[in-house]
Amino acid sequence: MNAKTVAVIGATDKEGSVGQSIMKNILLGREKRKIFPVNPNKESVMELKCYPDIGKVPERVDLAIIVTPAKTVPGLVEDCAKAGVGGIIIISAGFRETGAEGQKLEEEIKRIRAKHDIRILGPNCVGLIRPNIGLNATFLRDNPQPGQIAFVSQSGALGSAILNWAVSARIGFSMFASLGSTLDIDYGDMIDYLGEDRNTRSIILYMEDVRNAKKFMSAARGFARTKPIIVIKAGKYAAGAKAASSHTGALAGDYAVYDAAFKRAGVVMVDEISDLFNCAGVLDSRYLPAGPRIAIVTNAGGPAVLAADSIVSHGGEMAELSEETKRLMDANLPPYWSHGNPLDILGDADTKRYELAVKSCISDPNVDGLLVIYTPQGTTQPTNLAETVAKIAADRRKPMLTVWMGEESVREARQIFYKNDIPTYPTPEEAVRTYMYMYRYRRNLDLLYQTPEELPVDLSPPKSHLKLMIRRIKKEGRTALAQADADRFLDVYGIPRIKGRLAKHVDQALMVAAEIGYPVALKIASQDILHKTDVGGVIAGIDDSQKLRDQYQVLMERAHKAKPDARIEGVYVQKMVKGIDYELILGSKKDNDFGAVILFGMGGIWVELLSDVSIGLPPLNQALASRVMEETRIYRALSKGLRNKPPIDIRALEEVMVRFSNMIVDFPEIAEMDINPLAVSDGKLFVLDARIIIDTKIAESTETYPHLVIMPYPTKYVVAWRLKDGTDVTLRPIRPEDEPIELEFVRGLSTESSRFRFFQIIKDLPHDALVRFCNIDYDREIAFIAEIKEGDHKKEIGVARLILEPNKTHGEFAVVVADEYQAQALGIKLVDMLIGFAREKGVETIYGIIMPENVKMIHLCEKLGFSTRREQENIIAELKLK
Repeated sequence: MNAKTVAVIGATDKEGSVGQSIMKNILLGREKRKIFPVNPNKESVMELKCYPDIGKVPERVDLAIIVTPAKTVPGLVEDCAKAGVGGIIIISAGFRETGAEGQKLEEEIKRIRAKHDIRILGPNCVGLIRPNIGLNATFLRDNPQPGQIAFVSQSGALGSAILNWAVSARIGFSMFASLGSTLDIDYGDMIDYLGEDRNTRSIILYMEDVRNAKKFMSAARGFARTKPIIVIKAGKYAAGAKAASSHTGALAGDYAVYDAAFKRAGVVMVDEISDLFNCAGVLDSRYLPAGPRIAIVTNAGGPAVLAADSIVSHGGEMAELSEETKRLMDANLPPYWSHGNPLDILGDADTKRYELAVKSCISDPNVDGLLVIYTPQGTTQPTNLAETVAKIAADRRKPMLTVWMGEESVREARQIFYKNDIPTYPTPEEAVRTYMYMYRYRRNLDLLYQTPEELPVDLSPPKSHLKLMIRRIKKEGRTALAQADADRFLDVYGIPRIKGRLAKHVDQALMVAAEIGYPVALKIASQDILHKTDVGGVIAGIDDSQKLRDQYQVLMERAHKAKPDARIEGVYVQKMVKGIDYELILGSKKDNDFGAVILFGMGGIWVELLSDVSIGLPPLNQALASRVMEETRIYRALSKGLRNKPPIDIRALEEVMVRFSNMIVDFPEIAEMDINPLAVSDGKLFVLDARIIIDTKIAESTETYPHLVIMPYPTKYVVAWRLKDGTDVTLRPIRPEDEPIELEFVRGLSTESSRFRFFQIIKDLPHDALVRFCNIDYDREIAFIAEIKEGDHKKEIGVARLILEPNKTHGEFAVVVADEYQAQALGIKLVDMLIGFAREKGVETIYGIIMPENVKMIHLCEKLGFSTRREQENIIAELKLK
């Protein structure tokens, strides 16, 4: 990415060739790097000496660009690796996109890449451009100006179009990259790189498929809070859908899962390419909306009405101007101004009138964002007005979007806005849509990182016997669990269900009914009949023994008639619930890209027809469960009540969802699961029916959590320990729920301890900082806290943290112990736990930065085998693990 020496393999000066186009673009940066053409058939290319192969280039090459036929590429990659080339861009096409032969070539390149540990962009890509350092490693004609927006695309054609647009609109880019076939470098790698890139302020992605979802989610979650990431996803409507065994499988479509994954990562998804273009300006503006309240300043009523309609239809709000703003407008505007929002300053408005209105609205506490509309009329010159608005915007602290309507007459004015980093659009609707995308992005982050409340949920229930049960069922050749087996899962995870039991004959059914009490319902039990109601396999309202005998026989006859070959295990006898207020669905399925997902919504027999559901990615905590629920239409009825039906206990529902999520996390063997309905009666939750489908492809020896793209809470690191003075301590990974005790811990540190840990004295932390400490990605970071109990109160007395670099070969650690608990060997224990974690992750080196006067910490590190050295004003403690 920062190449000082570049070799173009396949370089040529043949007019119109890709090799020539790449050479021309690379030569644009010839003053900043050395360039070596490689072509055995050329003595020179574009007045540069040409080398027959990469091995003959006299200097080590940072970047090699390959533009030769596909069949030659594996050998050239091998040559590059042997020559010590830093990285490769393969422009060449003709790989897996062409069929079996191309796939073989690609597999060979993968083998060589793995053998030599060399990074590759492509193949079948356009290349990359880094305008800030004058590197254009593409064959495209456009050369964008430097900026702070990065654009990463799978599609070379779309990337070319966007660059063309960017050049004409004077939008600057920190990077353009075409991923092509993503043989190696993918979205996750690019986000990790751009997240650390000082020239990049926002990241735009065009995505066809994610390929490595786990890496993408980890990278996106790491940087979306500090750098906006916006995605346009191709393939909204799949050509065909795979038959599903459950309602969840049918309802959780691929695009809906992508949408849920992006929300969980803090990424905003747009629908159209035009939205991508429009959002680029806002992303580059540094100002995200604090709320949905928009004010409109305009010199024409018609466009303002269109803008107001668009605001309401997209979920925004028309700001109510403050009395102070209205009084100011009354004193300075003609008496027939609009006296409200939209603030119509009339067709004869001059620049001073606009200036007054814009300044007043942008400082109005009731206004979250401002839309300034200009239509060519009166004496106001569009360029003069644009310059005035740009001056006001220089000091703004709220988003300001402009709409200069027209084409040629306002072209120069728009250039002023581009130059001054002010979003501008040709129509009010586009501006409003962009604002609302950015508001939802900001709100999404706020909701995503809410501090969850702690729920009374067992994180490690007794589940080994359930694993054995699944193994037995798979050996029997079954894929569907019987209702009685599903009950065992519900009971272990504390999910409430209506009493019921399997009966293998009518006399046993009578015994079960007598035990649980009439009235009861009878449900056919067969692994071959998944949707019981479709075959009349449910009979409800049985209130005495004679009716049970009669209906038992009816149920059997119906099942045999509907499915003669079905294997019937018996009848499930279940207690009837009276007065059901709501029927919900809670389910899970495995998505091809993102693994296990969780679905929640309106349930019952019409679940697929109503399709009022939302999707979340496990693991869920209380805040995340709440968010999934809030995205459904039924949620308002659940929380407020509907007609004569009372509201439900939302906290109890959140708890059920978290317990269900824990079950899905613990069992990669579950391919699909439906709880439908999850009934609400008299304010209480009960499972009436649960269906579990087993994934026969999952073996017991698979990697940990192969079905998840987000690492769950690592319970294996929870250990009991004892201080030297005998105080019992729980050592465990930090959780988002720990934000209150983390804040209390930081506030309680002495001045010296705070300075040694943070290199400055910190006595308070805002929510954003606490989120960074507590809501972590366990795949690339760990923080172990020491917790004691003082009565019913939990108290944090120490914390050690290790943050891994994106390549996960190195990591930085830090540790601090509460002053009154120092000299109890707690610091050594916490750092030792970090060492164990790092070894499990395959980390090569961990290091810490220590102030020289922190003698205790230096001695602690030396005691654990760290080497120490002075570097500038600090001490570096380093431990090699390999």
